[in-house]
Amino acid sequence: MSDNQRDNTKKPAADRSEDIIFGRNPVSEAIRSGRAIDSVLVARGAKTGAIVGILAKAKEKKLRIKEVDPKKLDYMCSGGTHQGIAAVAAVCEYKELEDIFSLAQERGEDPFVIILDEIEDPHNLGAIIRTAECAGAHGIIIPNRRSAGLSFTVGKTAAGAVEYVPVVRVPNIPSVIDTLKEKGLWVYGADMNGQDYRKCDMKGAVALVIGNEGKGIGRLVREKCDVIVSLPMKGRINSLNASVAAGILMYRIAEDR
Repeated sequence: MSDNQRDNTKKPAADRSEDIIFGRNPVSEAIRSGRAIDSVLVARGAKTGAIVGILAKAKEKKLRIKEVDPKKLDYMCSGGTHQGIAAVAAVCEYKELEDIFSLAQERGEDPFVIILDEIEDPHNLGAIIRTAECAGAHGIIIPNRRSAGLSFTVGKTAAGAVEYVPVVRVPNIPSVIDTLKEKGLWVYGADMNGQDYRKCDMKGAVALVIGNEGKGIGRLVREKCDVIVSLPMKGRINSLNASVAAGILMYRIAEDR
């Protein structure tokens, strides 16, 4: 059996909880079969020959494509013959925005949506998904780029919640906020120098925006929010972990609802 025919599904050296599919045929077949894929990784300078066709299929299916250093790909594939391309399998399928509204309608509730503006740590994403499910949120929206995806690390941290909370990946967060506003949602952004969250009435159709672990909410996203809310800080550190802040605010919204 040749390297190209072998079932190249292995665990990467970096994180044994994620599935990496590598090699041109295995990646091509994974894409063709409709398998849930978080991202396609291509070695820098390898966009030639059969890889061009594979990337075209990936773009057709709107998969995220990342160009990476060949040495990083070697490391992620544990030294296996990747032929310049690999795919990170997702723990479950991404959903559509309408799936969030369908779930809210099914429950007879006003929509409750979590928007994550470039959350990069998979453990934070998993923890937020888990808390969102427990707090009654109807779905989570993440950006295509500069964001953790539905990797197996996320699935493990979420403790099964990914099966119940639709996660939607979109190309543009400010644009999707406009769409949510058109559907009647009031958008709260969690950031510094905002109103004390305890003094806000968060009833009704609500979207909560949580920003990046280091930078917070981006400028354009912040401008789109109806209200900026903040958590009072009593200690010397001026911010909380993103998933902790998200949990506090989600349960405040749940209480108001």
